[in-house]
Amino acid sequence: MAEQRSPGTVPTPRRLLERLPSITVLGPFVALLLAVLFFSAQSDRFLSGQNFSLILQQVLVVGVLAIGQTLVILTGGIDLSVGFVMALGTMVMTKFAVELGLPPLLSVLCGVAVTTGFGFLNGLLITRVKLPPFIVTLGTMNIAFALTQIYSKAQTVTGLPDALLFWGNTFRLGETVITYGVVLMIALYLLVWFLLSETAPGRHLYAVGNNPEAARLMGIPTQRVLLLTYTVAGLFYGIAGWLLVSRTSVGDPNAGQTENLETITAVVLGGTSLFGGRGMILGTLLGAIIVGVFRNGLTLTGVSSVYQVLITGVLVILAVTADQLSKRRG
Repeated sequence: MAEQRSPGTVPTPRRLLERLPSITVLGPFVALLLAVLFFSAQSDRFLSGQNFSLILQQVLVVGVLAIGQTLVILTGGIDLSVGFVMALGTMVMTKFAVELGLPPLLSVLCGVAVTTGFGFLNGLLITRVKLPPFIVTLGTMNIAFALTQIYSKAQTVTGLPDALLFWGNTFRLGETVITYGVVLMIALYLLVWFLLSETAPGRHLYAVGNNPEAARLMGIPTQRVLLLTYTVAGLFYGIAGWLLVSRTSVGDPNAGQTENLETITAVVLGGTSLFGGRGMILGTLLGAIIVGVFRNGLTLTGVSSVYQVLITGVLVILAVTADQLSKRRG
């Protein structure tokens, strides 16, 4: 008869190690902490409330776009169209408000409807036509870019009504000036965190990303989950577009051309697996802030923007490597 282990047995070092959070969970926190400590020592201006508020404003648009990108990547997909779809939505919002004279809120709803429609189109092509997400979103990226240039005639829209710029307004918290857009971004992250962790649709999304066939056998409508995920992602692209308009006070047809890779960078740095099924939405927020901290800190220390891009690339490779090691360990 095998010897029974008593309840008071001390766990072995191996068991203690296995109970520790994975490197993909701890990584974003450690990276952010080290970056803050390093740049605080390099510049007296870095560690101030106003500077951190500036960092949050700088990552605002990418942060909200990255919510949609995170949802897509959690299902095992990817969306290359995020920035260009957002740009099309901003042109619809601004031109409808300025040239057609529609009420600002209605103009915003029209712009968000366009971005949501693109998300629905992505999901439809992936679930019904069975095309790979990479190919589908690469195609819709080019379609959105072309439509933006055609509709805007490559002209920037100015003279926007104040209601379109609401999220760029500020309030004071002590001596720190904070924009309402930052509050909205944090609120959206908390909402999505709750939905992913505490609701059945959130758990279904993780299940589909982890093993689609097993999820289907469990009775989860995998195709519907994917379609809804891409559609909701498009909704967030529209919200990000409104935040961009509020921050820049113009409708820019050339906006969003780097956000595709920047959102993927934020998602990967935040610990979400590119293979789907694993990740934290709040980690994506940390990932976006990490990029913002590095760019802000390097700027304050006088480092060229070229090296900022270089360091960001290195961080992405390290994050993906950590994800691979964690997957092999699992």
